[in-house]
Amino acid sequence: MVVHSEPRSGAAPAEVPASFRAAVAQLRGAALRPEVSCEEMPAPQRIAPWSSALSADVTVADEEVATGRLILLHDPDGNDAWNGTFRCVAYARADIDPELVTDPMLGAVGWSWLVEALSAHGARWGAESGTVTRVASESFGGMSHEEGTAQLEVRASWTPAEDEDGHLDLAPHVEAWGELLCTAAGLPPVPEGVTAMPSRRGQRGPGA
Repeated sequence: MVVHSEPRSGAAPAEVPASFRAAVAQLRGAALRPEVSCEEMPAPQRIAPWSSALSADVTVADEEVATGRLILLHDPDGNDAWNGTFRCVAYARADIDPELVTDPMLGAVGWSWLVEALSAHGARWGAESGTVTRVASESFGGMSHEEGTAQLEVRASWTPAEDEDGHLDLAPHVEAWGELLCTAAGLPPVPEGVTAMPSRRGQRGPGA
């Protein structure tokens, strides 16, 4: 798995907070399903002093069925809106059956995929917020022969929380994001007793 850190403009590498370095290492240690491939993407530089970003695609039978990104933000001084010093910002998009677009429960179901994934992977979090958007497209005129398409988009952010011993582990949050992508794409859950392997596509070290 690849991560990328963006320090505050003008900051020297030696100034990277130890807590952020540890968080980046935890991101790299996350285990994702083999259908999920991750790689580096540019991290935003104006939202927080420090950030890392991942993009991911879910591929089945050489077909991309879902895509997304996960951004880890860190402000050592804290952020009142986050209620903490770290913030996860996630995006997931997947094709769905056009008939599902009119389902009034689709939004709530899409949000539940994220919450259930976080819980299933043992992540601790708070101050969650986000949206679930459904998009449908129809073709007309010279394109009228093409079938309609529909997509579901989940945009969410939450604050990772420490455990009872005061430790912060970001790996479960990455794994939950990966699970969200797979669920949105319609993949069945990994059978009990089967362990996902770490994604290693294009792996490089932090700050590469």
